[in-house]
Amino acid sequence: MVSADSVAHAVAGQENLIGSLFDELRQNTTEGRGIRRDAYGKGENFAHRLLARTARSLGLDVECDGALNTYITLKGQDRSAPRLIVGSHLDSVPDGGNFDGAAGVISGLAALAALKSAGVQPNSDITAMAFRAEESIWFSTSLFGSRAAMGDVPTGILDNLKRADTGRTLGDHISECGGNLDELRDGKAYLQPKAIKAYLEIHIEQGPVLEAEGIPVGIVTGVRGNSRRTAAKVLGEYNHCGGVPQAYRHDAVVAASELVHRLDETWREWTKKNKDMAFTVGKMFTNPDRHALVNISGEVTFSLDIRSVEQKLLTELESLFESLCDQIAKEKGVRFDLGPAIRSPVGVVEPSILHHLVKGAESLKIHYRLMPSGASHDAAAFARAGVPMGMIFVRNKNGSHNPDEAMEIGNLMQAAKLMTWWLAENSRQ
Repeated sequence: MVSADSVAHAVAGQENLIGSLFDELRQNTTEGRGIRRDAYGKGENFAHRLLARTARSLGLDVECDGALNTYITLKGQDRSAPRLIVGSHLDSVPDGGNFDGAAGVISGLAALAALKSAGVQPNSDITAMAFRAEESIWFSTSLFGSRAAMGDVPTGILDNLKRADTGRTLGDHISECGGNLDELRDGKAYLQPKAIKAYLEIHIEQGPVLEAEGIPVGIVTGVRGNSRRTAAKVLGEYNHCGGVPQAYRHDAVVAASELVHRLDETWREWTKKNKDMAFTVGKMFTNPDRHALVNISGEVTFSLDIRSVEQKLLTELESLFESLCDQIAKEKGVRFDLGPAIRSPVGVVEPSILHHLVKGAESLKIHYRLMPSGASHDAAAFARAGVPMGMIFVRNKNGSHNPDEAMEIGNLMQAAKLMTWWLAENSRQ
């Protein structure tokens, strides 16, 4: 049995490896001020080659699947037993930060190196994964690599989705990088959910909570699902502002503003009742062909993203949103055209993993807090496939998806210590 002290010592010995990998990633994937690890492009390809080369130098097995996800494995005594998987993604948004995604992959590699150096002989394989194309910015689909690993490739996606900057299809990019389109089209699963004991992901926190509270590690209670309307509309009536009294107006701007206000009030009420939710109106604009200083606007287009960590609450929130639209339409004399809803289910954290991580943090004297994940991650794809999953957040200043990400290696080491302890404990069962 490997003690907590020996795990902590083994992980501490990987700090130089972790730092050097981040440095090499930054030096080779920086364009302008930020990072550019483009999905199925130069930056992401470099990152995967770097991790594979490093893993081989540490005596670990390296493989890839048809989608070119990278699998780094510490072999177990019983290779037919369900494996443990840790990992995250290596792509970034354009002009992004160096730690989003990569923190989970690099810490996973370090955990395997630490277990190997500590002489741990796991019962089953332990695999650190580096996923492809997690970010939705490149091909207008998210979690592609992790979903493809389990055979979840929607029909037509390879031929119909085009990369935002090149205009070439997802299939073209995968083929150019050496992937196997036949396997993907056939829905071949490199990972069978029943052959996975559990999945654990380290990721930087993308919000301000851990930084504000001075806590290095967050243990995630669940991954919020979402319902999105990408181009909803409020349709009113154009008219001249000076000649139409309030009672006769059908003002799309006023109606849209009222909707935002009532959703914000709902959030305050739900927070008081400990009901989890979040919403964001990321886009809102009038028609540039018809708007003017003296015009009552007859059309507003907006986007809406609503989220909750509980599926029941997410369904309730979506129903409430539609009800608010109906009420405001009657009150303001307008019409809402919401368009189709694009939904992503809640990623449920396995309670036993959550409890075990809490036990580990307390045993290792790691300062932590429980918290939901507001954004989706590769962990959600595993939860969707029925794989028990958990997540650990790392304190990170200045948010994510920007060049100013400021995760400290010392905080990542705390998360890596907890992950390695969890792997050591579970690899014996």
